[in-house]
Amino acid sequence: MKRILFLLVMVTASTASVLQAQQSHQSADEADIRAAATSYVEAFNKRDPQAVAEHWSPDAVYLNRTTGEEVSGREAIAEQFATLFEGQPDLKMEVDVESIQFVSPNVAVEQGVVTVLAPNAEPEVTEYSAVNVKRDGKWLLDRLTDKTKEVIPTHYEQLKPLEWMVGSWINESEDADVELECSWSANKNFLTRAFKISIDDQLDFSGVQIIGWDPAAKAIRSWTFDSNGCFAEGNWKFQGDRWFISNHGVLPDGRTASMINVLKQVDDQSLTWQTIERSAGDELLPNIDEIEIVRR
Repeated sequence: MKRILFLLVMVTASTASVLQAQQSHQSADEADIRAAATSYVEAFNKRDPQAVAEHWSPDAVYLNRTTGEEVSGREAIAEQFATLFEGQPDLKMEVDVESIQFVSPNVAVEQGVVTVLAPNAEPEVTEYSAVNVKRDGKWLLDRLTDKTKEVIPTHYEQLKPLEWMVGSWINESEDADVELECSWSANKNFLTRAFKISIDDQLDFSGVQIIGWDPAAKAIRSWTFDSNGCFAEGNWKFQGDRWFISNHGVLPDGRTASMINVLKQVDDQSLTWQTIERSAGDELLPNIDEIEIVRR
């Protein structure tokens, strides 16, 4: 029994010694990886492409974030950084290594944040994950992956190409008077347009149109309602120098209707409007000639 207890004590002591040795090695390796990251930043900030490439393993894979080009090997990596430094000579880098996890004695995964500084520009902050490998006693980069979060444009940014429409617009002709009033909704997620069309000094009809960004369809769409009881849904596409708005709706008597409105910004003070390919039920209707509308 005493012999068994003695063996158990010896095994426990040996295991503890091994664990302590592993922890000691890992602490030293982690310090080496952090020192390599500091050295990498120094080489980058000195704009020394060869010194930067020496921090990568001989068969490392590097992905150029700007061009999307993927290259392999130190020579190709050095060429990538030489091109970068030539195009942006004042570029600087800061790295904050947040954690290091050892997959095996010779492979470690480094997590951190890199900040790229350029004159007259906001700092570019990116989370990264780097695979480090130990070759001939030296820790080298083998692969680097950005963990950049996707930036989704706001609805306002998607609708900004139509911002020029905001304001009051009018057209006075012998046949009809057209008035438009366009404004942003709260938080600038939608554009709203109120319209009036008068013929022979009498209000023929009026209505409202709401224009918004459809994130599911990834397109600008509109919804129109007028005083006669018609409503329609439109899809906006920009082609050449004009917006083509394909409308499909329902008339007060239940028939379907469709038309394409063609909108062109002439300058900051004027636009043209035309309606083509009109139909009501099975009946084809004539086009409405282009008219010019000016800012009030």
